[in-house]
Parts: sequence; structure tokens; C-alpha cells
Amino acid sequence: MTAYTATSLKAELNERGWRLTPQRETILTIFQNLPKGNHLSAEDLYNLLNEEGHHISLSTIYRTLKLMARMGILRELELAEGHKHYEINQPAPYHHHHLICVRCNKTIEFKNDSILKTGSRTAQKEGYHLLDCQLIIHAVCPTCQRSLLPI
Repeated sequence: MTAYTATSLKAELNERGWRLTPQRETILTIFQNLPKGNHLSAEDLYNLLNEEGHHISLSTIYRTLKLMARMGILRELELAEGHKHYEINQPAPYHHHHLICVRCNKTIEFKNDSILKTGSRTAQKEGYHLLDCQLIIHAVCPTCQRSLLPI
């Protein structure tokens, strides 16, 4: 996993026969500047882009998010909210995993280097190029557990 810049994204897209469009570059910039721990859905991104004066259609956003996730630039996350979220795919040592409460959707990010090392070793052993390795744990947080107890 490598950190992407507009230049490296342009080179990789050109290598695959695609272009670095202004929309793709804008979306990459949004994710690069997203505060740590924030994840965006396609709709969240659409609203944020509109607020900043960028008029990119929702269908273009969906296509770009899928493309960047397939390329390993973004991580596609299945959080407990019923739709996908995205975040920039950070190389080690910023690589992290998610613990999600299935009742209140509280999400905690945590680091565990052994998960990334195991994923990397397994991919390498099988001749794969690792794009992302993530563990998402679905659980019930302590607050929601207390609310489940009989009174």
C-alpha cells in the first residue's frame, strides 16, 4: 500500500488507459484532507462537494469511489449503517481496523500490526499484490449492552 498523490494517481490511471479527470482529482483531495477517523458515504461526499461548490453528479461519485477502491486508493467499509463508507487507504503505520456497535453504530478504530502482516504474508505467498487488509468486528458496545439488560 502506498500513499497516493495526484501525480501517482494520474500515472496509474494512464497505465490502465484512463484519465485523471478534474472530478477524480477533487475526490482524491477531499479524502486526503479528511480528518482522521472520518468516513464518507457517496451521499456524504456528494453533499460535501456541493457545499464546496463542486458540482459532481452522484453517479460520477459512485463510479469514482468504486474505481478508487478497486485500485486500493480508498478503503470500502461495510459499517453498521446499511451502506458503504470510504476512507483513504493509509499505508503502515497508519493502517487500522474497525470495531462497530451493531445497535448504535459507534465505531472505534484500532491498530493491530499482526493482522496486516498476516494479510501481507498470505498475499505474497500466493503471488498477490496486497491493496488492503482490514478487519471489521461487529459487536455490541457496553452502553447498548446495559440497555439490553432487564430493569
